[in-house]
Amino acid sequence: MDFTVYRNTNTIDLSTYRKPTHADITTQFLSNHPLDHKLAAFSYYINRMITLPITKQAQEQKWDKILTIAQNNRFPKHTIHNLRKKLSANSKKKPLRDKQQITQGEDKKLMTFTYHSPLIRKVTNLFKHTNFNMAFKSTNTIYQQLSHKSDNTDPSRIYEIKCNTCDMAYVVYRTDR
Repeated sequence: MDFTVYRNTNTIDLSTYRKPTHADITTQFLSNHPLDHKLAAFSYYINRMITLPITKQAQEQKWDKILTIAQNNRFPKHTIHNLRKKLSANSKKKPLRDKQQITQGEDKKLMTFTYHSPLIRKVTNLFKHTNFNMAFKSTNTIYQQLSHKSDNTDPSRIYEIKCNTCDMAYVVYRTDR
C-alpha cells in the first residue's frame, strides 16, 4: 500500500508511506536527459500528493520532502514550484476521460530520437502535427559507457568502465544470471 492509515477516535487520517530505505535519488538536473524524463519522478510525487486524500499536515510534509529531493538532485526550486502549479491546475480542470476518448489517438506511430541536447526538440517539433508520437532515449547509459568486455569467460559477465576524466578503470559485475 502507498499510504499509512491512522485511526483516531472520530476520524481516519491518511499519510503517504515511504520506505526507510528510500534513497531520494532521481535523475540529476544537470544530466543529459530530456527535461520531461528528469521531471518524471517529481510529477509522480506531486500528483500523488495532490490526488491522495491525505491531511494538510501530511501534504505539507510531503511537499517539504519533495523539495529536499529536488535540492539534493540539483533542481532549481522554481522548476519544482512551476510543476506543482501546472499539475494542480490540470487536476482541477481535467475530468476523467471515458474509454472511447482514450482509444481515439492510438493509431499514431512512434518515432524514437536519441537525445543529445535540448536542440533535438526543434527537430521533433517538425513532426508535431503529423501522425507520429515522439520518444527520446538517452546517450549516457552504463551500457554505452562500457569500454570493453573482459576476456574472462566467467558467467558473471565482468565489464570494465573507464572514467573519461582520470582514466581509472571500474569493474562492473552483472548479476542478472
